[in-house]
Amino acid sequence: MGQQRMERINVGIFAHVDAGKTTTTEHILYESGRIRSLGSVDTGTALTDSLDVERQRGISVRAALASFAWKGVQVNLVDTPGHVDFLSEVERSLRVMDCAVLILSAVEGVQAQSEMIWSALRKLKIPTIIFMNKMDRTGADPEAVLAQAHTYLSGDIIPVQQPLGREQDYAGTKDIWEQGADSTAQTELLEALAERDEALLETYMAGDSLDLAIWRNHLADRAAAAELFPLVYGAAAKGMGIPALLDAMIQYFPRAGGDAELPVSGIVYNIQRDKSMGRMAFVRLYEGTIRNRDTVQNYSQDIQGKITQIRKVEGGRTEDVGALEAGDIGVVYGLSGVRIGDVLGRPDAIPQEAKLAVPLLTVRVHWAEAADDHKVIAAMQELADEDPLLDAQWLPEERELHIKVMGPIQLEILGSVMASRYGLAVTFGQPSVIYKETPACAGEGFIAYTMPKPCWAILRFQIEPGPLGSGLVYDSVVRSSDLLPQYQNETARRVPEALQQGLYGWEVTDLKVTLVEGQHHVWHTHPLDFAVATPMGIMDGLARVGTKLLEPVLQVRIVVPEENGGRVMNDLVQMRGTFEPPVMLGDRMVIEGRLPLATSLDYPVTLSSFTKGRSTFTSFFAGYEECPPDVTAERTRRGVNPLDQSKYILSVRKALQG
Repeated sequence: MGQQRMERINVGIFAHVDAGKTTTTEHILYESGRIRSLGSVDTGTALTDSLDVERQRGISVRAALASFAWKGVQVNLVDTPGHVDFLSEVERSLRVMDCAVLILSAVEGVQAQSEMIWSALRKLKIPTIIFMNKMDRTGADPEAVLAQAHTYLSGDIIPVQQPLGREQDYAGTKDIWEQGADSTAQTELLEALAERDEALLETYMAGDSLDLAIWRNHLADRAAAAELFPLVYGAAAKGMGIPALLDAMIQYFPRAGGDAELPVSGIVYNIQRDKSMGRMAFVRLYEGTIRNRDTVQNYSQDIQGKITQIRKVEGGRTEDVGALEAGDIGVVYGLSGVRIGDVLGRPDAIPQEAKLAVPLLTVRVHWAEAADDHKVIAAMQELADEDPLLDAQWLPEERELHIKVMGPIQLEILGSVMASRYGLAVTFGQPSVIYKETPACAGEGFIAYTMPKPCWAILRFQIEPGPLGSGLVYDSVVRSSDLLPQYQNETARRVPEALQQGLYGWEVTDLKVTLVEGQHHVWHTHPLDFAVATPMGIMDGLARVGTKLLEPVLQVRIVVPEENGGRVMNDLVQMRGTFEPPVMLGDRMVIEGRLPLATSLDYPVTLSSFTKGRSTFTSFFAGYEECPPDVTAERTRRGVNPLDQSKYILSVRKALQG
């Protein structure tokens, strides 16, 4: 059992596309002795890229898990996708990480996506080390990239190494903490720490001989508390700087906590399929121990599942470990029906999640006449279990299947997974933007559902618009003597469902709904009456107050040659965008602003063609904002509209009885 009690750290590797993340992961596994030969992303042999499509495209789609030991510490490493279309994977990985390595390229610098990941890491207070990669490439400019990192990420990023040589002459680094390191670099490091700590400042000003070990431990404490962020350099493709990066992880990262003796508390953060073993649930355990053949409570679905096997995964290979303890990550088999985000055991020890990924596009799935509808729907439903944000919707009346996606590359990947895993050929319609609705003003909705008997449910809702981004706030001021708690609970449960389709067919958000009146009948009320009545009361209210459309808006950063700047600014105005005054970077112009997604779907392609590929367009979701009055968008409603009350009552009663 000695091996079980090894110290553990759980590290996520994050980066923007092409910063060299998978290559870095590959070299980490090689240096640690976990793999004997190096794979490569370019030749399609990277160990953690196990999907065929990842090898073909040279990008990581799935978060891969690898475990290894370094200097007596067990490291669970999660390699996350860098492409913005796979942000949902990044988000789920973030949730289970105790610490993170953010890779920046010394050539490309800080990208919009680096900023987005950084803000999520800060929101969750995750200790982070920066690894500046590609130091050996032409155009590498570590000083400029460090300045960018200080501007866009944090002023508390502190280099702990000094790079030797530039570009092709890059010869590795010198550890600034070592005796005999460059005195200027050492002074800068000590001053950076002293500026941020009174006691160290006094010691430093006193001019006594300094014990570097004490100062380094101080940095380790502050790094573990996610207050300071050490930076190291390297060239992963040549394996340079990798052992030092591993040493930095051991030195500056906190160990995974958790008590193996407490009741089980864990979360499923990823689901994949194994051809022979079925569903693989990637589990981070926060408290307790789970063993083979244990029965575990799935808290989220309120069902029990029996574990048939627990394995550790190294890229495409797995080994049976028999048990998983608090603080550890592994793959659990046997939990049928388990979904991403399911809590195992108690929810108490599980941290909050960062919401980064919001699917902004909806597409229709098409397949050949000869294909079996049921097979396609079942396959897409299974993929939606693996990535709940796909939200596959089958509309039986229209015989249409719709899914939600982040962007075009995700569609390409989905098409290839449908073909390789299920042997099904599917195509996708034109993506359309997902709008939302919000109440135009305050008002009331009322329903007296007393016919056709036996039924009795009376509800009155106050509906008020809320601030942008506030979602739904629900409250009840009805006394339990007027409406029993179980009926109030049923009503509260049905309000979010009732708001899934507003007057134009889109989800209604950013509002406060208050139940201000409610009555049941001692004899005539059936518990499900409130399930039927709530959507009618809510839709009655929305019809009275009216709704306004909200559209998704992107934060964009466009870099173009100076001569194209005028055209880009003109295009942004045409697309209803807003932007800051442009900034010059050498002979290139950087334009930052906000753009409605609806008007800019094809713009990256247009931009690339008129700048002859000499531009970059990076964007991330910045929230929903009100549409101008001339923008209209309506979506076909699923099912019967609760405003058509008699028809709606009949259809729901039939469904509830069925």
